[in-house]
Amino acid sequence: MAVALNTLVEEAERYLGSAKIQDYCPNGLQVEGRPQVSRIVSGVTASQALLDAAVEAEADLVLVHHGYFWKGENPCVTGIRQRRLKTLLNNDISLLAFHLPLDVHPDVGNNVQLARQLDITVEGPLDPENPKVVGLVGSLAEPMTAGDFARRVREVLGREPLLVEGEQMIRRVGWCTGGGQGYIDTAIAAGVDLYLTGEASEQTYHSARENGVSFIAAGHHATERYGVQALGDYLARRFAVEHLFIDCPNPI
Repeated sequence: MAVALNTLVEEAERYLGSAKIQDYCPNGLQVEGRPQVSRIVSGVTASQALLDAAVEAEADLVLVHHGYFWKGENPCVTGIRQRRLKTLLNNDISLLAFHLPLDVHPDVGNNVQLARQLDITVEGPLDPENPKVVGLVGSLAEPMTAGDFARRVREVLGREPLLVEGEQMIRRVGWCTGGGQGYIDTAIAAGVDLYLTGEASEQTYHSARENGVSFIAAGHHATERYGVQALGDYLARRFAVEHLFIDCPNPI
């Protein structure tokens, strides 16, 4: 079956509530392709590798978390930007991208989906007083060492995480997928035993060590693979179209 592109885009925007969320990039339809969609290819980032795979898969629409047209970028259509856009336009493929709306959604959001993968019970936002902080806080069913939790992360995500191990058992966890290392002090104030995100900065190590908490950087790409898959599955069920997630390897 096929669905009108505009109908699919409108439902995705409604479901995510993207119009209400301020972001660093446009959310929604970034490149318009053919008017009907019967096959969606999803991925984390609209890289050339993903676009080439989408062409090979005969996709009508590419759905991603990291799209194009970020604030502060050079707007000129040259280099890799020209090649990426040319691939989409020459093959009449649409690009649908959602950044923060796909981080914060209570069902298909990256943070909620990662919690489900790692068996963390969500308790609430990392900072209830600041809605701009997109992380969450939750608990484990049984306390475990930081090393054991890191092994769980490795088994689930298929990637060796960076671990700064504290001494206490892990019961309460704070997390923010992607590049959320700057929220570590917020997580510490929330009383977590371990804070998990995708990336690490030099000062993250010192914040963890000096505050006596554990820290895990599990990979920006690795922690953000699940929201776009869940959204793609939702749209596929909603409109009886095909959905294929393509994971282009990225060690960062």
